[in-house]
Amino acid sequence: MAKRNDIKLGTHGEDYGNWMSTPVFYVFGGLAALALILAVVSFALLHIAGLGVLFTVAAAVLAILLCRFYRIRRQYAFGGGNIMENVHNGILSHLRYNGRGTLLDVGCGSGALSIRAALIWPEAKVIGVDSWGAMYGYSKALCEKNAASEGVDVRCEFRRGDANHLDIPDESVDAVVSNYVYHNIAGADRQALLLETLRTLKKGGAFTINDTMPPRLYGDMEAFVQKLRAMGYREVRLVDSSTEIFGSRFRAGALLLGNSKMLSGIK
Repeated sequence: MAKRNDIKLGTHGEDYGNWMSTPVFYVFGGLAALALILAVVSFALLHIAGLGVLFTVAAAVLAILLCRFYRIRRQYAFGGGNIMENVHNGILSHLRYNGRGTLLDVGCGSGALSIRAALIWPEAKVIGVDSWGAMYGYSKALCEKNAASEGVDVRCEFRRGDANHLDIPDESVDAVVSNYVYHNIAGADRQALLLETLRTLKKGGAFTINDTMPPRLYGDMEAFVQKLRAMGYREVRLVDSSTEIFGSRFRAGALLLGNSKMLSGIK
């Protein structure tokens, strides 16, 4: 097994993208430009000072948000602040997995967590599943290209799928991970998503699922932990990843990932 901290992804020109997606900048940049144009029109053509001031303030606020998002993007970047690498290492360090058999990564994105797992456990087969929506620009082809560049493509398989109904047989994988996925799935029952993911896990298999888990989305997770224990799951823990990985809940919140928690255990 390779040492987690010795693995540096993206050193061969791979593209792992960024948690702060590029379309965010297009949207807020476009809105800032529009507000500025409307401010000019209000002052110069319509001669409505109040409206001009309003649009000027709006443009300034949007510009400040853009600067903040840029700083956050730098913190998340591979080769930049490396926060997401720290998150991935945190997830895999809590996974009680012996590195044999199959590991499933639900919501694999650009393949970064899947590939890191394959590099850490050289005997494992890794399956990454994602719907690859348009927001981040990720794709099956990108994951495969990244895996090939890192030298683990023969052990990594990437599939299009839906976390609500995974096309994975019951009790067929030895470990399962997921990172900041389920909070993005609109209208879903997050606890049902967790159970759907855990359905794929063999008896004795390990899981670590990290996400921002506010009660309004996830409900009572302490009660869910007790439910899993009553179902026979072992060593189930809810880890405060906002403090463990980010250093504090304040810093996690400042990076837009407040309420970060990891659900970890053995089936």
